[in-house]
Amino acid sequence: MKNHSFLAIAILIIFSSFTVDKACEYATSNMNYVKSETEKAIAKEDINQAKYHAYKAINAIEKSKEQIKECGCVYAEHNIKDGKTDLISATKATSLNGARILLNRALEHMTDAIESIEDHELHDSQYGTDLLAMNTTISDLEKVSMSKPTEMEMEQKIDASLENYRQSLEKIVNSVDCASARAFAENIYLHCEQQLLLPNLTEGKKYYNYKTKEITAKALEKLEACK
Repeated sequence: MKNHSFLAIAILIIFSSFTVDKACEYATSNMNYVKSETEKAIAKEDINQAKYHAYKAINAIEKSKEQIKECGCVYAEHNIKDGKTDLISATKATSLNGARILLNRALEHMTDAIESIEDHELHDSQYGTDLLAMNTTISDLEKVSMSKPTEMEMEQKIDASLENYRQSLEKIVNSVDCASARAFAENIYLHCEQQLLLPNLTEGKKYYNYKTKEITAKALEKLEACK
């Protein structure tokens, strides 16, 4: 009975990613719309027209709440929240120049949010949060300009963030039937390989994917019998 429970969890983890991906695609589409409306607002020479497009952007954010939450990209959520605050402030501005300053800030937040969703590796879901331990550690570190971490500090932070993943993957290997565990691990391994082939990958993300791939490779060695 215990093995059946673990199998059910593993299957949910593997296939829930498809639902999350759809939510992220929807969120990205809507945030691109928000970005477009914000750009239109900035381009307007009439403050009322600028506010009109800002309101359209705010309305799109409101309609995307569930998808943004389901996508699970925390860093994107923070940027969207900050961007919405700037948009609301822009609608209250009394001058066009004042509104544009706020709109440009909102545009920066929305651009960062879109990039964060697109870079959000193996999106967390309600089933996979503890298992995957995929978070925004790298993005958070790389966005900090006041105190840029050294290469060693970055690697130590990434190693620590992946320890939960290593432990959870080990539990899957030991508790779930071999074929399901292998399919799950292969999915992660392939994802890491694809990420490492991307051009202009930051050093942090290179190390993150390399270490994740290394941890997963060790797990796959234990699952050789499933071939």
